[in-house]
Amino acid sequence: YYEKLNYAIGESHEPGSTFKVMAMMAALEDKVIDTSTVVDTGKGVKVFYGRKIYDSHRGGYGKISAAKALEVSSNIGLATIINDNYSKTPNKFINRLKSWHLTEKTGVAIKGEGTPMIPQPGDKKWSKNALPSMAYGYNLRLTPLQTLTFYNAIANNGVMVKPRFIKEVRAWNEKVSTYDTKIINPKICSDETLAKIKEILKNTVIRGTAKSLYSPDFSMAGKTGTAQTEYWMPDWKSNRRYISSFAGFFPAENPKYSCIVIIHKPSTKKGFYGADVSGPVFKRIAQKIFTESRNIDNVDSIERPDPTIEKDFEKYYTKLQQPSKTIPNVTGMAGMDAVSLLENLGLRVQVVGNGTVASQSIKSGETLKKGQLITLNLS
Repeated sequence: YYEKLNYAIGESHEPGSTFKVMAMMAALEDKVIDTSTVVDTGKGVKVFYGRKIYDSHRGGYGKISAAKALEVSSNIGLATIINDNYSKTPNKFINRLKSWHLTEKTGVAIKGEGTPMIPQPGDKKWSKNALPSMAYGYNLRLTPLQTLTFYNAIANNGVMVKPRFIKEVRAWNEKVSTYDTKIINPKICSDETLAKIKEILKNTVIRGTAKSLYSPDFSMAGKTGTAQTEYWMPDWKSNRRYISSFAGFFPAENPKYSCIVIIHKPSTKKGFYGADVSGPVFKRIAQKIFTESRNIDNVDSIERPDPTIEKDFEKYYTKLQQPSKTIPNVTGMAGMDAVSLLENLGLRVQVVGNGTVASQSIKSGETLKKGQLITLNLS
């Protein structure tokens, strides 16, 4: 098995609720609302131009502030804000998105970047419902990296930079080429808007849709996302499919890392909301970085290893890559890591529980048989 598509870079899809941050920022920056502006979300259902929009919370949220509308991820709240303030001047909203370069590729060095799709008045995909739909992340398409580039700009005090994977190339510890930071937008919004949106994203983790991710040990800020996909399929009502996501940064007060986690078509029986599926993965990544690299500074230089040592390592690596003939010991490993390891060895894996591997049905050291079923008990 191998991946033909780099999903982080190459796949454009409807982002869902993670785009509500862009919609809210546009309204705040254009000063058509403030965080205290009251929005009537009613009882959880509202009709826009003959089409119903629903909130996931049964019974709705009633009258709430614009800030809370984003914290609880109200579809109706964001659709109302954008429709009320831009329906007569839709180009004003679109131009704001253009100023953030959301209609353009980031130009990342890795080949295959997907093209963002944001409709404009006059396009075939434009209708009266375009703005309300865009407000909560539908009727437009972005790649995960394009979404993350925007969230990273929020964390980076408003400075939007081109994603960079290589700082410099060296040969025998001498610089061959360097790749400087390229600024896409020196300031995506005012400091006032930036402070407000950061506070909302922080509160989303403390008391909003991502409150289950809150940790007293380290702070995070971000937005959950849940978008229905393949709703054009004949069986979309009986077999609903979703894309779950969480985008954000940490630590919340002085961000050092930004991250996005997207999971396609999670099991609807186990949960499909961003807070239930992608959020825990984001938290685990943040925890691991926080506990293992909180005191690690940037490495100024990496010395070229001794050729003899490097040759020995190549022999070791080659041997390591040889197919294993016995069952490995995966107890104590994280469940997802153990599953990945065992499936790569050709085993079928059944998982019971959550967490780390407490026991395995086939003892380590036994002969490995392709297609064999192994059960992992997690705790």
